[in-house]
Amino acid sequence: MIVSEEIENKEIAKQYKELLSVSYQTLSKNDKKQIRTAFDIAVDAHRNQRRKTGEAYIFHPLAVARIVANEIGLDSISIAAALLHDVVEDTKYTIEEIKSQLSSSVAKIVDGLTKISNLKKDTDISLQAENFRKMLLTLNDDVRVIIIKIADRLHNMQTLEVMPEEKQLKTSSETMYIYAPLAHRIGLYNVKTELEDLSLKYTDPEKYFHVKSKIEEGEKSQISYIKSFSNFVSSTLQKEGLKYYIKGRSKSIYSIYSKMETQNIPFEKVYDKFAIRIVYKSNERNEKFLAWKIYSVITDHFTPNPTRLRDWITAPKSNGYEALHITVNGPGNKWVEVQIRSERMHEIAEKGYAAHYKYKGGDHKDLGIENWIDKLKEVLEDNTGNAIDFVEDFKLNLYAEEIFVFTPTGELKSLPKFSTALDFAFSIHTEVGMKTRGARVNDILVPLSKVLKSGDQIEIITSENIKPTANWLDFVQTSRARSKIKSSLNEEKKQIAKDGKELLRRKLKQLKIVLNEKTTDRMYKYFKLDNSLDLFYRIGIGTIENKDLKSFASYFNNSFFNFFRRKNINPVSSDAKKDQENKLDKIVFGKERESLSYTLSSCCNPISGDPVFGFLTINDGLKVHKKDCPNALTLQSNFGYRIILAKWVISKFDKFTAVLKLSGIDDLGLLNEVTRLISNNMNVNINKINLETENGFFSGFISVSVQNKKILDRLTKNLTKLKGIEKVKRE
Repeated sequence: MIVSEEIENKEIAKQYKELLSVSYQTLSKNDKKQIRTAFDIAVDAHRNQRRKTGEAYIFHPLAVARIVANEIGLDSISIAAALLHDVVEDTKYTIEEIKSQLSSSVAKIVDGLTKISNLKKDTDISLQAENFRKMLLTLNDDVRVIIIKIADRLHNMQTLEVMPEEKQLKTSSETMYIYAPLAHRIGLYNVKTELEDLSLKYTDPEKYFHVKSKIEEGEKSQISYIKSFSNFVSSTLQKEGLKYYIKGRSKSIYSIYSKMETQNIPFEKVYDKFAIRIVYKSNERNEKFLAWKIYSVITDHFTPNPTRLRDWITAPKSNGYEALHITVNGPGNKWVEVQIRSERMHEIAEKGYAAHYKYKGGDHKDLGIENWIDKLKEVLEDNTGNAIDFVEDFKLNLYAEEIFVFTPTGELKSLPKFSTALDFAFSIHTEVGMKTRGARVNDILVPLSKVLKSGDQIEIITSENIKPTANWLDFVQTSRARSKIKSSLNEEKKQIAKDGKELLRRKLKQLKIVLNEKTTDRMYKYFKLDNSLDLFYRIGIGTIENKDLKSFASYFNNSFFNFFRRKNINPVSSDAKKDQENKLDKIVFGKERESLSYTLSSCCNPISGDPVFGFLTINDGLKVHKKDCPNALTLQSNFGYRIILAKWVISKFDKFTAVLKLSGIDDLGLLNEVTRLISNNMNVNINKINLETENGFFSGFISVSVQNKKILDRLTKNLTKLKGIEKVKRE
């Protein structure tokens, strides 16, 4: 919609005033002056730019600044930097000009944001992963760079509907892969929730709108339930003289969807769809006492589930989150989660990092998030490896739940859930981890792979003769431990590879082949390795033998194969060619609905009707994956430029293999019922069946051949109706 310049200018002025009025922090006269200067620069810099929506570009930095000011609650420096976050990248303004007109603090943050955006193209690694690595490395400078980048991503997600489908998929996958976990780790729960929900909206719109409509249908009953709960406890809380309020909060669309997927249950069987929150007024000295007092009142009325008690007041999460969570059997015999927080705790839960500054007076050393960043600095600085590995290692701990363990002297340490004794050793000090020979947990000698539990006391045994081995990577959980072990192994690997290269040079000389860059490139691709380092290393340790080198020499000297290799084409037989032609009526690719040669990925085994996408591999051509493939998020996030839109077209001739996992109560004749039902379904054949029973329960799988997803869905639905079958899930 085209609007006049006058109307647009009025709206810009209005949004600027709102930005100042909604700020979470109290803004001084100087703060407002700083923000005004940044606003004026941004308006001037972006005056001739427009967004894809058609509106003036300045509305985007204004929206990002508003998220930073209100939803995240950062200071005036951050608000000014948010207004200027695209200025240096997109316009004539420089960092030096921002520094001279505002301050070095604002300039430093804008510089960090600009560095993230200026991505260098590198053909050997994932562009997205390298971008993520740059972004994560800015944590070393100022965490506000990351927070503003998260705000920028949130607004981009809020306006993603105007982008083409492939851009929507790439952006939402990136968001789910790195931005939402980062928001969670920094304590921005509301932002994290919105990022997850919006990502699901574009990666799986059908399931997103299904869950959304179900939540909206149940809003009235939820309000009624909260009122019923409040009536039970209000009079008792008032008698205790407590000042409080009770409110309900729906669990997010994404969290409900996740439970449905992981537990393989319909919406109706997700019982904890919302939480009840009791927020009480207290000074900091009495907070803990009053929290347990309220706990006592609640459990006097309702029976608690003792396994679901979460005390994050005594031991707060490492991102600073504090609360008492209990799950009780509430009115109507429904399990409901109750969160007990003081006003201060509630504010920290809502605003995260910003609220810490409000209550700690800007003391960095007292912030959980700062301690977390300090722990990660070693990992961030050790960035010599592959970008994807770096990001994956970093991500390990973003969503992880925590456990609390003790050193031999009684010092409390927090670690991600499922951490091992070796992770603990690396958390003490890198050198301790590198020299770990053994561990005692609660005075009992245990293997280094021992998974720790909250309350364990750990003593590490070291030796100067020990060094990390590759099998350590099989069980460590923390990014710090993985990074240091990989770094140590890489140094050893590089030395072996150096010797292996010289050995290879001599062996190839005997085969009349010169070792150069061109030969090396063909060689590591021939052996299906990732890079030349892997090639030289395998020569060094002897896993590539002389007979393998002779096979390569034969291939290398065959001009026919060299021709195809240069053209990046794999020669195919006439029979294979016919097979490929027969496939062309099954899947079409891209906006033009092109027919291309492809193979179905074995990691998710897509069948006709599954939502799918194409992925262009380096050595194996075009692979087709299901959109909910376990590897989809990583592929779409790290290799967005290799993703191709794909869609099934109707095929009446081919059948696909699908595996159904079944479980339930063992019943006489159940196997006959299952096979009879499948046999009576037209166009379904049983390939293999394997069901095992134990103590009255059965579990197993059935492999079937079907024409498309619609037939498989109908079969799955009919199987769940059989008496005794509890769950049917496609593998």
